Amino acid sequence: MASRPRAVSGFTKPPTFSITTASQLHDAIDRLLPRLRGDPSLAPAARALAAAAATSLPPSTVLSNRLLHLLSSHPAILPDALALFSSIAAPDICSHNTLISALSRSPRHLPSARELFDRMPHRDHFSWSALVSGYARHGQPEAALALYRRMQEEPGNAGADNEFTASSALAAAAAARCGRAGRELHCHVVRRGIDAIGGGDAVLWSALADMYAKCGRVDDARRVFDRMPVRDAVSWTAMVERYFDGGRGGEGFRLFLHMLRSRGVRPNEFTYAGVLRACAEFAVESFGRQVHGRMAKSGTGDSCFAESALLRMYSKCGDMGSAVRVFEAMAKPDLVSWTAVISGYSQNGQPEEALRYFDMFLRSGITPDHVTFVGVLSACAHAGLVDKGLEIFHSIKEQYCIEHTADHYACVIDLLSRSGQFERAEEMMSKMAVKPNKFLWASLLGGCRIHKNVHLARRAAEALFEIEPENPATYVTLANVYASVGLFDEVEDVRRIMESKGITKMPASSWIEVGRRVHVFLVGDKSHPQADEIYALLKKLYAKMVEEGYVADTEFVLHDVEDEQKEQDIGYHSERLAVAFGIIATPEGAPIKVFKNLRICGDCHTAIKLMSQIVQREIIVRDSNRFHHFKNGICSCGDYW
Repeated sequence: MASRPRAVSGFTKPPTFSITTASQLHDAIDRLLPRLRGDPSLAPAARALAAAAATSLPPSTVLSNRLLHLLSSHPAILPDALALFSSIAAPDICSHNTLISALSRSPRHLPSARELFDRMPHRDHFSWSALVSGYARHGQPEAALALYRRMQEEPGNAGADNEFTASSALAAAAAARCGRAGRELHCHVVRRGIDAIGGGDAVLWSALADMYAKCGRVDDARRVFDRMPVRDAVSWTAMVERYFDGGRGGEGFRLFLHMLRSRGVRPNEFTYAGVLRACAEFAVESFGRQVHGRMAKSGTGDSCFAESALLRMYSKCGDMGSAVRVFEAMAKPDLVSWTAVISGYSQNGQPEEALRYFDMFLRSGITPDHVTFVGVLSACAHAGLVDKGLEIFHSIKEQYCIEHTADHYACVIDLLSRSGQFERAEEMMSKMAVKPNKFLWASLLGGCRIHKNVHLARRAAEALFEIEPENPATYVTLANVYASVGLFDEVEDVRRIMESKGITKMPASSWIEVGRRVHVFLVGDKSHPQADEIYALLKKLYAKMVEEGYVADTEFVLHDVEDEQKEQDIGYHSERLAVAFGIIATPEGAPIKVFKNLRICGDCHTAIKLMSQIVQREIIVRDSNRFHHFKNGICSCGDYW
């Protein structure tokens, strides 16, 4: 029935089996199958069992199908499954389906799965569903949809059109971002009668909602969600996440609160993790603290997965004190938790603490992964620790046998270019084992901005234009480099290129949460009810800053205008308006926490340092790159960002 077992590395002698009855074979398969799926070292045992059955038992399609199920459960022994299938005298529909399902799990074997599918004399819903889902899963949604249409058109396939095949087709439409095809599938389901194709089956309803959301039609997804006959924690969580993924945080939070009030359903660790992620993204720390309290009452806070999400929420809101308290209360921190606290310290301008926790992590006995090293290398980059960063970079491969990723290289290029070591950065790029990605080129361009390296900035920008021609950040950064050295003709050239391509600069905005309400400011914004008070305070602060020796650094204004106008343009940047409002609206002595969608400019960085000294308040600003903790005239980044 099957080929003889082959020797495998790690086994000097293949295991042997004594199989004399079908019952013994079934028992042996039942014991081996669950373990084999997670342990490829058991492959010789599976081969030996198949060989023993071949020599001891008479040919039987039923027994062969059981062995086929065993041998197709792990990629390492898939060739043995193919050999067994070819030896079956009369393979039935179960034989075909088992092998098609196994082959469909790998994009490399999809053509073989399709060939076997096309040779089948008869097919059932499992045959169609396995191949449709295989195409959808491996980036061939058009092939999946074409196969589903063929199933509908061919006579005799009515029974195959059920919740499994329909769900697979909807997943394909979602993967293709093809709303029209998804809508057609929805209409087909309605025409057939949803009760005839799965009825109250949650999988089909969820697939419908997911398809609409991934095609950018979140409101249609919500309508499907509202019609679901049964909504469990999974469907609630998915709908909440769809709002967050679509940038509609307020609706996501409201639906989460609705879930809390609903009977018969409770948030699980995945619900809380998704909501906490959104709290960090939308900078609503107060809501995150409420979620923390709810988790503690429900007992979900004991989940390492949820605790790690809580830790990340606090760190991304600039509160490393609370983040570390969560971490230290964890019974057994895992790799994700350690990585989160290391990355949190790195992003919050405390590289020494990031490296200290990295040393503690190494002593814990847990093996770091490539993500952990991104956090550590980022800490070295933002602290300017060139030698330490390079030492850690080389240890990734030499000591931990982890292949360097593009992100690792991006961190090191960031480290070298920030410190002005462009020759070493270019040398490393020439020797890279992976193709430079957009993050690496952006890191190089950022270093050029700091050190006003016009020649290399052009090269980095050209590479980024090839990768992301529509990204306005590249054009703006290049224009900043030109403006910093007075090349205003080149600045205008960049502007003209942007205009000709219809590329617009993302408007800068800053926001601050006060009294559980988020206040948003734009450049020169006077729409806030307390605008007069805000501008009066900024004028007063400016006078005190000048007394301290402040001179506006007007290179950060791209317009070639008079210096007086440049000073005025800088003086009312969105982050300054938000900081001024924070000083007015929060208790004296309380920290002020501001969030900005773009990188803070150098002049505002200098100004806010002085403000923190004048008002004797800690001012925390999270920009698109990192956190800046301003206190007593000093920033945690050491003016290195």
